[in-house]
Amino acid sequence: MLDIKYIRDNEDVIKKAITDKRLSFNLDELLEVDAHRRELLAEVEGLQATKNAVSKEIPKLSEAEKKGKILEMQEIDTRQTEQKAILREVDQRYHALLLQVPNIPAPEAPIGPDESGNVPWSYWSPATGHVDPKDTGKVAEVPTKFEFEIKDHLALGQDLDLIDIEAGVKTSGFRGYYLKNQAVMLQQALIQHALKKLQQKGFTLFAPPTMVREFALVGSGHFPAGREEIYQIANSGEVEAGVENSAKESMYLVGTSEASLLAYYADKVFEEKDLPITVSGVSACYRSEVGSYGKDARGLYRIHEFQKVEQMVICKADIAESDKWLEALRETAEEILQDLKLPYRVLNICTGDMGAGKYKMYDIETWMPSRNGYGETHSDSSFTDWQARRINIRYKDSEGNMKFAYTLNNTAIASPRILIPLLENYQQADGSVVVPEVLRPYVGVDVIKSKSTK
Repeated sequence: MLDIKYIRDNEDVIKKAITDKRLSFNLDELLEVDAHRRELLAEVEGLQATKNAVSKEIPKLSEAEKKGKILEMQEIDTRQTEQKAILREVDQRYHALLLQVPNIPAPEAPIGPDESGNVPWSYWSPATGHVDPKDTGKVAEVPTKFEFEIKDHLALGQDLDLIDIEAGVKTSGFRGYYLKNQAVMLQQALIQHALKKLQQKGFTLFAPPTMVREFALVGSGHFPAGREEIYQIANSGEVEAGVENSAKESMYLVGTSEASLLAYYADKVFEEKDLPITVSGVSACYRSEVGSYGKDARGLYRIHEFQKVEQMVICKADIAESDKWLEALRETAEEILQDLKLPYRVLNICTGDMGAGKYKMYDIETWMPSRNGYGETHSDSSFTDWQARRINIRYKDSEGNMKFAYTLNNTAIASPRILIPLLENYQQADGSVVVPEVLRPYVGVDVIKSKSTK
């Protein structure tokens, strides 16, 4: 959400952001509703001021004069009641429209219509280290080379008794899955490794709620635009004994712990010296994947339920400061992939692919041999004060001025998607999978082998 005064004063800037982000939003409608709202507010306040003045005047009047003033007050009262009712409706429309105003993208963000406009920023592999995307010779090389016919993660998962899609679909429907045996250990190892790294970097660790009230998703920006991606709890209207206002309140499953982490700090006011706040949440995540029918439908890439470790930062309202944290979050995610020795690339996300609330965004895509290409595994985003305004996170600066904070977030690890590159890049000619060295203390084996070859 943006400040309404900024919107009024920068109409052309907002309209360009709407165009660049490929959004369908009528800014003129918001400005018209805003003008109407201000007129109504002025009238209601003016009527109240008149009532206050007349109330003070009445005791000094004669009985005949009082009757006239009382009739006048009744007319004012009726008018005020009518205008207040209209104002409530207009106010609701105003706030609904205000929530849809996009953030202004960074000047350096690539302008593009969709994912085709994303710009490679760097490449990394165990063999070459970092490669500039301008070095076309090195970029053209396949990061992981095999001298045998490779299997995809599903074939490996089936042969090694790690993944069962058929049983998952039977139990939970389309995009359902079971992880088994060492796949469970691998997932837990990845989560543990990410949490340990973030704890060492000073992040406060959370296991936050995955079922949240609506304000949390409005605050994070998942509502109203992304409502179709969020699961609503079907029986949340039941009354919980002894709990006030528990009836008929809608509850939702989060698509990322970002929403729960932001809600933890809702309505809080910090001192500038207490910033930045760095936190990490580990949780189950749920996404309906509406609109992705037929896209990445096979395997573990696009599923409804997964585990994720999220990084989040709340910092002061300073672009240089937030840019520093955007890079730091990216570097942490890169460190984790480098610990795993998985090839990846970083993309600078264009305006048409970054979403309404983002100021600047990177994606990290990890090499997936069966695709002969990269697939997204991390998403690193800066929101400036767009989220903080929605959920009311503020701080007092060194001069005592109240300001909205800036927020950022990035994936540390998300599973089981990360198992795709892990299994595929570490597969061996005999069908086994080598466990990344950094995970072996958690998994308990160096190599995952078929039972028939053990």
